Amino acid sequence: MIKIINAFFLSLACSITVQAAQIELGTIDVEAKVDTEVIKDVRGEDIKSADLAEALFKQSPSVGLSRRSGIANDVFVRGQRRDNINVTIDGSKVYGACPNRMDPPISHIATNNVDYIEINEGPYNVEDFGVLSADIKIYTIKPTEEFQGDVNIGFGSWGYKKGSFSASGALTAKVRLLITASAETGEQYEDGDGNDFAGQIQREINEGKALPPFQYQDRYNDMDAFTKETVMAKLFWDIADNHELRLSYTGNRSDDILYPSSKMDALYDDSDIFNAEYIAKNLSTYSKELDIQLYQSEVEHPMSTVYRKVSLDDPLNPGNPNEMTHKLDTRMQGANIKNSFDLDNHMITTGIDYSLRNWDGGYSKNSTPHKVPISIDDVDTENIAFFMKDTITLDQLVLDLGLRYDDTAITPGNNMKKPQTERDYRELNGYVFGTYHVDTTTKYFAGFGKSSRVPDAKELYWVSMKNTPIGTETLENTINYEFDIGAEKQFDNATLKAKIFYSMLDDYIAYNDTFAKNPTMGQYENIDATIYGFELSGTYIATASLYFDYGMAYQRGEKKDPLTGQTGTDMPEIPPLKVNLAANYDWGESLAFRAEVFGASDWSNIDVENGEQEIDAYAVLNLRGTKRFGRHIELVVGVDNVFDSTYAVSNTYKDLILMPTGPNDTVMLMNEPGRYLYANLKYTF
Repeated sequence: MIKIINAFFLSLACSITVQAAQIELGTIDVEAKVDTEVIKDVRGEDIKSADLAEALFKQSPSVGLSRRSGIANDVFVRGQRRDNINVTIDGSKVYGACPNRMDPPISHIATNNVDYIEINEGPYNVEDFGVLSADIKIYTIKPTEEFQGDVNIGFGSWGYKKGSFSASGALTAKVRLLITASAETGEQYEDGDGNDFAGQIQREINEGKALPPFQYQDRYNDMDAFTKETVMAKLFWDIADNHELRLSYTGNRSDDILYPSSKMDALYDDSDIFNAEYIAKNLSTYSKELDIQLYQSEVEHPMSTVYRKVSLDDPLNPGNPNEMTHKLDTRMQGANIKNSFDLDNHMITTGIDYSLRNWDGGYSKNSTPHKVPISIDDVDTENIAFFMKDTITLDQLVLDLGLRYDDTAITPGNNMKKPQTERDYRELNGYVFGTYHVDTTTKYFAGFGKSSRVPDAKELYWVSMKNTPIGTETLENTINYEFDIGAEKQFDNATLKAKIFYSMLDDYIAYNDTFAKNPTMGQYENIDATIYGFELSGTYIATASLYFDYGMAYQRGEKKDPLTGQTGTDMPEIPPLKVNLAANYDWGESLAFRAEVFGASDWSNIDVENGEQEIDAYAVLNLRGTKRFGRHIELVVGVDNVFDSTYAVSNTYKDLILMPTGPNDTVMLMNEPGRYLYANLKYTF
């Protein structure tokens, strides 16, 4: 099967490329890609924290939220999370250090630094490593030629405070500079029942769903949920008319981040992202744009039980402290070169992509090495890939083709007593995506693609504090074969976009809780599965002042066969039907209002054998008003969750190590924030 599909991609790409070279250029504007969702409004108008995951969850029906804390949360796209979706920041691939997803990639950029975000669903990206089911491309703000900037001050419920500023402008005729910084802090939020983090844990203890030793100590019951500081600097240098050098640095420093549904909290989470990009345009007939990029990201993340009661007394040695710390760091280094040019009716891009990720971690007890000192053993994941893209315009039909060949080696440090096995993976991926422009207002599109991702060091090699394997060294890489089809229509006063997808996953990496009860084997296994669903979105302009936007998304996932020792076939982490609705009213140029409702149906199709539980349906109303005073001052006030509802959006799949189970063998379900009032004042200069 794999050989046939690989041959199909090669032959199709070659035949279409040869034949289409003889056809005249079409007249259809193809700038806007129909398979891409662009989200712009995440910078600062209604932000209650720098948490980009929560901002995306509110904006897009296809994005789900994995709630862990008041900040640094994770996202789903089409029921996929972790390494199944790819995240880049200005082209740099970023990973978190925590195997328990306390610091997902999307958490390493603050919302106030974001210009816009592209969400590309499906396997239709060959430029980046590991795009299995979707990728999220985050683009940050750029330096401007004219001197300008802004200062923001924000306040909200539960002691939330934030300040940020940005300044940008030209230093010389050829050099532009941008500097931004922000600082924020927030107390433990309360759910609709009035429970803060400690209160939610106590509720679970009272219901027999959590163990008392993992409650916060009395002296930490009221501590803040997080503090976060960020800085970003960019320098753009126009070396010549068609040569540009871009340098950037992004730093994040987060301290004392509480994760109430987990065993541990983060002492700090530090990240540094360095990026250098050289762009040369119109070098020759066969080089319309040459792009060379080098980047490095570093993340350091120690998590500890220091704030929990369990750290006060060692059950194996009563009367002695039992403070456990798991410290990890990861470094990602990458380079890519790509060259694009036009040839008749082709727009061709070729390139080389290289990356090297190192991941290392270990345990300590009371600040000294634990008897099991290593968790992830200095693992290197090295990938080199060659890719090619071709956009072919055939009158009203536009064809996008892509091919990528990956060669990946994963090498553990082998500092443990029991050697771990090196793994090698090679894969040819690609896609065909066509868009037919019926006229200037109607498009039909369809695509088929194959993509893959390799298992990470957690899934292969992670060892617990009890010296039992969590990772499974024999895992194969996951392959996604996917079909997408849809339509997009523009009316005089409305837009409509609909699409459906069907994804066939070979060797999907699934967590098996049955294996977790066997200390001699890893907790992951490969399975075959399918995920399918639909998405609907659009806008409606009622009057010159009143307009609406809407969206809904539904997915369903099924395993081909149950996991070993289990009977269920429902896929994990597949959210139920989700709907986003919003009404916007502009009262002149200086006053605007927005009312938005988002909600979901009951989450009842669950992987109960691996820790998920049923979650009730919910609907939440948010209100926001914006007032502009002249050209420089803007005030935003709002209230989220107007009716103070108690609800949850994140399930409890046990591939995350959550709050230890009580007698009922259930996992703590974390509620969303209750009614939240906020105000933000911005001065622009």
